Amino acid sequence: MLSIRKIGVIGRTYRHLTRYRQILAVFFRYGFGDLVDLLKIDQYIEIGLQMISRNRRERLERLSRAERVRMALEELGPTYVKLGQVLSTRPDLIPVDFLTELAKLQDEVPPFDTGEVDRIVTAELGAPPDTIFTAFDRTPVASASIGQVHSAILADGEQVAVKIQRPGIQKIIEVDLEIMLHMATLMERHVEEMAFFRPVKIVEEFAKVLEREIDYTFEAVNMERMAGQFLADPTVYIPKVYRDLTTARVLTAEFIDGIKISELDKLEAAGLDRRRITQRGSQILLRQIFDFGFFHGDPHPGNLFVLPEDVICLLDFGMVGTVDRQTREDFVDLVDAVVHRQETRTAQILLKITLWEERPRMRDFERAVAEFMGRHLYRPLKEIQVGLLLQHLLELAASHQLVIPPDIFLMMKTLTAVEGVALSLDPEFDIFAAAAPFIKRVKMERYHPRRLTDDVVRLGADFIGFMQQFPNELLDITRQIRQRKLTVNVELESLRTMLETHDQISNRVSFAIIIAGLIIGSSIIVVSGVPPLFYGISLIGIIIFITGAVMGLWLLVAIIKKGRL
Repeated sequence: MLSIRKIGVIGRTYRHLTRYRQILAVFFRYGFGDLVDLLKIDQYIEIGLQMISRNRRERLERLSRAERVRMALEELGPTYVKLGQVLSTRPDLIPVDFLTELAKLQDEVPPFDTGEVDRIVTAELGAPPDTIFTAFDRTPVASASIGQVHSAILADGEQVAVKIQRPGIQKIIEVDLEIMLHMATLMERHVEEMAFFRPVKIVEEFAKVLEREIDYTFEAVNMERMAGQFLADPTVYIPKVYRDLTTARVLTAEFIDGIKISELDKLEAAGLDRRRITQRGSQILLRQIFDFGFFHGDPHPGNLFVLPEDVICLLDFGMVGTVDRQTREDFVDLVDAVVHRQETRTAQILLKITLWEERPRMRDFERAVAEFMGRHLYRPLKEIQVGLLLQHLLELAASHQLVIPPDIFLMMKTLTAVEGVALSLDPEFDIFAAAAPFIKRVKMERYHPRRLTDDVVRLGADFIGFMQQFPNELLDITRQIRQRKLTVNVELESLRTMLETHDQISNRVSFAIIIAGLIIGSSIIVVSGVPPLFYGISLIGIIIFITGAVMGLWLLVAIIKKGRL
């Protein structure tokens, strides 16, 4: 279980002084030296950083801000690499131009010591690897930031893959998260532009994601759930999980000896049918989204293997997505409206599926949607690039302060990844044609007798519940009215404007009366010759007259500025 505390005082900050300096040094190297001044970190920590060379600064200036952020995250290590990868799926948290760049983050690091491998397996499974397995290869077949994978053989001769978590990774993550939380707090406090993106919420969301990622039992559950969805489908294979050899830090699953879907030469040499692989792979991912609402969230070529007879095997279930039935139906409506070039309906559905604080002006929004559709859709469907379509859709939403929810974005990103892999196997692949039967099925399911019956029953139950609750709610309102506890606040925008105008008129009239009084009073004082006198004229009268004249001039200037005399 991750445990992070907010760093808010010097004492806590100094617990991680060395790591804090490392992070700030990397930010300096990649051109974010102004960060220290903006966040006022020097109040908490003595920096002592070396300035970057002029040549390096000039090279960095050629790179975009998003590229420099990606490079900095890669250098900062596993926690920050994972942060970037998570953010690349969250258009609700970061600007659009960062999404594509952060998706390029690489998660490959050197393997850790074999002695640590033995120690962790012994601590987690209760015995050394050589006791549990008849053979255990201490050279990992893959190594990433959170863990590495070893090949082993069970007593029954079954070959398995053993994923082992890196030693001390939880402590490293906790330290980095505490520093992130501290910096995020300073950002919200001192940088107005960053406060809009809610950096503290980003860190808190990231902590939840990492908590699941460093607990391998979550991945085991995902694998078993996915396998249950395809029990009757011989075209897809999910590795078996060995529950008795799986803990939070060790995951043991069936070893898959297949061909990566991107290794085209090997596929050809093995006599496998690339076109059939493309059809099957796309159908498997589309079924996950449209039929089950539970899908593999990272279907890149390294996680897709091909087995004999063109069977598709899915690996690495650390990232999965879920979408409920209503979200799937809304997405289908969006695709249907886009394909049929219905600008107004497309705009209405976009507003329905996105998050927003203020509704955009519909005429302007519909015009932008029409321009977006004209840019992409007036061509054969097979020529439409889903990746580019998604990028421009995100830009359209961001320009009107609309946020695409994470689950819908991950679904769109998965479809984009599927299209990319499929086109590498079969350049003639048309994702719209592949998805058409699923879209039609989702639309037709709304009118299935069982679905209609379920909807009627649900609505009836909701209505009965409302009717049972309504009398009590009405009595409660009546009781509050009788006890004079009920307050109704009504705000009328036109009334408020009228009152403000009335106040302005009243103030000007009052001001004019005061000015007139000052001028008349000063005249009386001057005529009366009230001492002290200046060249025979009352000094007090002169001062009051000048005051009235200045106030009168001030009022005149204010009226002219308003454009109304």
